[in-house]
Amino acid sequence: MSERTIALVTGANKGIGYEIAAGLGALGWRIGVGARDQQRRDTAVEKLRAAGTDAFGVPLDVTDDASVAAAAELIAGHAGGLDVLVNNAAITGGVPQTPTTVDPATVRAVVETNVIGVIRVTNAMLPMLRDSASPRIVNMSSSVGSLALQTTPGIDMGPVPAAYLASKTFLNALTVQYVKELSDTNILINSGCPGFTATDLNGFQGVRTPQQGAAIAIHLATLPGDGPTGGFFDDAGTVLW
Repeated sequence: MSERTIALVTGANKGIGYEIAAGLGALGWRIGVGARDQQRRDTAVEKLRAAGTDAFGVPLDVTDDASVAAAAELIAGHAGGLDVLVNNAAITGGVPQTPTTVDPATVRAVVETNVIGVIRVTNAMLPMLRDSASPRIVNMSSSVGSLALQTTPGIDMGPVPAAYLASKTFLNALTVQYVKELSDTNILINSGCPGFTATDLNGFQGVRTPQQGAAIAIHLATLPGDGPTGGFFDDAGTVLW
C-alpha cells in the first residue's frame, strides 16, 4: 500500500462499517466515513479522531446519484484520491419477507441500496481507484446469498429475508462481473462475509461482535498485490458461491 492510503467505507457511522473504519484507521490510513445521517456521521468521525484515526465525514446516500457524485468530488478535493473502497452500506427491508408475501416495493428498495448502490458508488469512485498504486474494492456480502449453501442438504441457513438474501446473491454475481471487466487493471475486487454479527440490521441477534464482523473486510482491503481477486471469503477462508 502507499504511504498514505485513503479509504472510503460506506455505512460507516455504526456497526460493522464503523469497526471497518476503525480497523483501517488504526493502520494509519485516512478514512472517509460515508453515511447519510449527519449527526451519526459527525459522531462517528469525532469518535474515530479521538482514537487517533485521521477520519473525515463524507455525506453519502448510496441510492442518490447526486449524493454519490458529490461524495466523489469531496474525496477528490479533500483527500486527493482514493485507494480502497469498502461497499458496506446495506438494508434488510424488514421482516417477514417470505417470497410469497414480500411486497415488490420492499425488494426494489433492498436492491436499490444493496446492489444498485454498490454500482453507483463503485463507478463514481473508479476513476480515482484506477489512479491508485494499490486499489482494492471490498463488497460486504453474506453467506446467506450463497446458492451452494442454500441448496446443500443438512445446512440450515435460518429464516432469511427473501429480498435481502437475493440482493446478496445479486451482489456476488456483480462482484464477479466487475472482476472480469477490470481484469486488465491492478484493482483487486472481492466479496466478504462478516458472519452472523449482532447489529441493528438484525435486531442485535447475531453471535459475533461488529469488530469480529469487520475483520474480513480489513483483511481484503489490505491484500498484497498478488492477493486474490474475484473471490468470496469469510474468516475461515473461501465461501461457496
